[in-house]
Amino acid sequence: MTRSSSAAPPVDTAKLPVLLTTLRLPTISRLWQEIGARADAEGWGSARFLAALCEHEIHERHSRRIARHLAEADLPHGKTFATFDFSAVPSLRKAQVLALAEGDAWLDQGANILLFGPSGTGKTHLAAAIGTALIEAGQRVLFTRTTDLVQKLQAARRDLSLPATLTKLDRFDCLILDDLGYVRKDQAETSVLFELIAERYERRSLITTCNQPFSTWNQIFPDPAMTVAAIDRLVHHATILELNTESYRRRTATEAKSAAV
Repeated sequence: MTRSSSAAPPVDTAKLPVLLTTLRLPTISRLWQEIGARADAEGWGSARFLAALCEHEIHERHSRRIARHLAEADLPHGKTFATFDFSAVPSLRKAQVLALAEGDAWLDQGANILLFGPSGTGKTHLAAAIGTALIEAGQRVLFTRTTDLVQKLQAARRDLSLPATLTKLDRFDCLILDDLGYVRKDQAETSVLFELIAERYERRSLITTCNQPFSTWNQIFPDPAMTVAAIDRLVHHATILELNTESYRRRTATEAKSAAV
């Protein structure tokens, strides 16, 4: 009897490491022998064996992606929900903040989160904690001091590359602009800041921290019309969180002093 032409050719398992590298499956390449031995010992079928390998590959790809996004986000170290003391800020509703950190609906709308409060009340910490949670949920985030980003945007304008720079920032689902109130009341600085706000309006989200209420934003934007337009774009579809409490740094220093007495 002649051999059927449809019979599968013999498989050269010695080529498997090369094949897996070519297919860019490093986790399967690393684990297939270990998991294969377990599959043989426990009598797994081929489908279960393949599914186990794929689950490990997907899990590690997700972990590597999160690690890359955390590295690029430039978030301040250690400022997560695990280290944020909600009890020290009674004006915040923890459930609301944690819901925002899931990032589903408001990011899809290009909505914003605005954090207000005196210096030292935890605005930066809270913004960074939300940013970390968003990344862990699969979003891309960039944390920056507002003055640093404004300087980069000014340089891009001088190089006639501002539109391209703003487009590059679109790859981030959320920009965290820390200390917006420290931007100087200068036409060049505030105009590029306004262009950033206008460019992302209803498309990509912003989280801003600021120690100045809207009523004093004429100290940031020199043009009253620009002030109104900036506030209007930021507030539309925004959640405003107010951290009206004593400075954490001042309270910590007072407690340390009292303990030393």
